[in-house]
Amino acid sequence: MSALTVRPFRRDDRDQLTELINAHVAAVVPGVSVSVNTVLSELERRPSESITDPWVGERVTLVAEQRGSVVAAAHLLRYRTGPEVGETYRDAGEIDWFVFRPPASFWPDSDLAAEQLMAACLALLARWNVRVRYAGGAVPAPVVHGLPRNWPHVRALYERSGFRHAGDTEVLLIARVADLPRPEAGPGPRFERTLGECGTRFTAYDDTGAARGFIEVDTALARPERHARAAGLADIGNLHIDPASYDTGLEHRLLAHAAAWLRLAGVDRLLAYEPAQDKAAIELLLGAGFTELTRTDRGWEHRPG
Repeated sequence: MSALTVRPFRRDDRDQLTELINAHVAAVVPGVSVSVNTVLSELERRPSESITDPWVGERVTLVAEQRGSVVAAAHLLRYRTGPEVGETYRDAGEIDWFVFRPPASFWPDSDLAAEQLMAACLALLARWNVRVRYAGGAVPAPVVHGLPRNWPHVRALYERSGFRHAGDTEVLLIARVADLPRPEAGPGPRFERTLGECGTRFTAYDDTGAARGFIEVDTALARPERHARAAGLADIGNLHIDPASYDTGLEHRLLAHAAAWLRLAGVDRLLAYEPAQDKAAIELLLGAGFTELTRTDRGWEHRPG
């Protein structure tokens, strides 16, 4: 066995680290990969995390190297202790993400590399003397967050190392836009397109002018300067139906109008996220043409013993 080395990330690791991250992303969502520039940028700052990222006081990326190859990597965050930091994150340390190759013929010792890297991560968290230790799988790619069920090797390592799932589980669903409902002709609510909180909003109004529901779709998941391959992908940022309009089919009509807009934008896949316990919302999406892509477990906390 060639010697394993755990050390800080160097800039000349960038291509191998990006390849390792993209291998994990490919197991979660189809047709998405990130560029080297995206990875390097998000090691320094996470622009998509506008609330929590300003609370970060220190960032460290570690890699495990064997035979000149990066076989495992982890990105750690230390949150500040000041009053401006949210209570949950105040004086917390986090393994923001951890990736490594599952054992294979070419990398028979990848588990050992991951164990040594994890030991280094836990040692760093101990030196930071943080109040609480978190972990997750939020690699610098759209859609991937929490700890996806598609990474059983990472989950097993976390559990062996004393991390426990303490948060929620989210269901990730995907649909081909071509399979979604199409707008129906005839009487019905009036639909208006505006700018929403999480993307383009389509609002349904009844004859009295009252809003009965809305859907928001975000087509900006793939920024050309950052993501190498995520074109044709959008997600549902918000979907809300007034309780008085339940069971009227309004959800399908909102999806139909959003889908028509997405077709004009050249989007061919639409993602949705729902809490695992919201079975009604999941069934609604499944009935509209979505399929379950994966489940992801948010909120891992170090609870050894």
